[in-house]
Amino acid sequence: MRGISFSKMSLFSLFLVLLLSLRVVSTTDANSLAGDANSIPPQEYLVHYWNKQITNNLAIPSLLISKVSPLTAAETTLFAQLMAKDAISDQLRSFCKAAQLLCFPALPYYPVSYSGMNVNRGVEPGKYFRESMLRSGNGIRMPDLRVKTPKRSFLPRSISSGLPFSTSKLAKLKQIFHAGADSNMEKIMIRTLSQCEKAPTQGETKRCVSSFEGMIDFATSILGHDIKLHSMESVGGSKREVLIGRVKRIDGSKSSAPVACHETLFPYMVYYCHTFPTLRVYEADILDPVSKAKINHGVALCHMDTSIWNPNHEAFLQLGSGPGRIEACHWVYGDYGVWTGAN
Repeated sequence: MRGISFSKMSLFSLFLVLLLSLRVVSTTDANSLAGDANSIPPQEYLVHYWNKQITNNLAIPSLLISKVSPLTAAETTLFAQLMAKDAISDQLRSFCKAAQLLCFPALPYYPVSYSGMNVNRGVEPGKYFRESMLRSGNGIRMPDLRVKTPKRSFLPRSISSGLPFSTSKLAKLKQIFHAGADSNMEKIMIRTLSQCEKAPTQGETKRCVSSFEGMIDFATSILGHDIKLHSMESVGGSKREVLIGRVKRIDGSKSSAPVACHETLFPYMVYYCHTFPTLRVYEADILDPVSKAKINHGVALCHMDTSIWNPNHEAFLQLGSGPGRIEACHWVYGDYGVWTGAN
């Protein structure tokens, strides 16, 4: 643009044109813009989707906010286009960095539990306890409440829906994420896909979700649209003796059991969500045993029917019993959350 200069008046005119253009967009295209997940950043789309699907006035849960994709609207559109052209693998490094994924072959192997149904060699002190221990005034040992898995984010649904997610498509997944034969990434993929494809146990309703929309959709399909997500307030009290303060039992809804969602390991964030009619949810204040000051607000999940659990399950090893003979409770912490009716 050689030879062209802008006076103060022309700059003001340009600003006015831009302002009027933005006003036109905001007044005529707001509804269509909000409905297009690719036209706005994922963080803003979460607000739109939450307000559309949830009928109460509760704030968006911090757990969901922390898992929203960091991609911009432009990046979402770009990577969705690459996905449609089957070219995302060629841009894997930039894709993983921008979307905050876990992608590269040198990653260590992270053991992860699936709703307490797997068998581990050791049992962390305080990981499991009896329902009777959730009483005000009781002392209890807390496990390590810190997140032990690598930080990852959900992908926008427009991208995750284009990725294969089944053991039958494992070869394609390995090609996309550059996972070598017998690599840690391959093991992680196989483990998560197998758990997600496994038939539900008796009385269980389950779904693996790979977007915040998917998690909200599953929760509302079970509980309706007046719901709330519960999770541990902080890591306060980790690995130490604490005192139980006020305790409150929370029901799922008038007709359904709570929906528990816990993360599984995968390149992008995937949650294993399920519900059992025999699940019980409790909230409890966590107090310092000496000063009696509140140091955390906890959420506990009690499995009241353990009859189908493996006899060598770590809960039985810790509590000293067997399948169907006792209930087993654990804290909901880390990236774990439980949906219930809001009231």
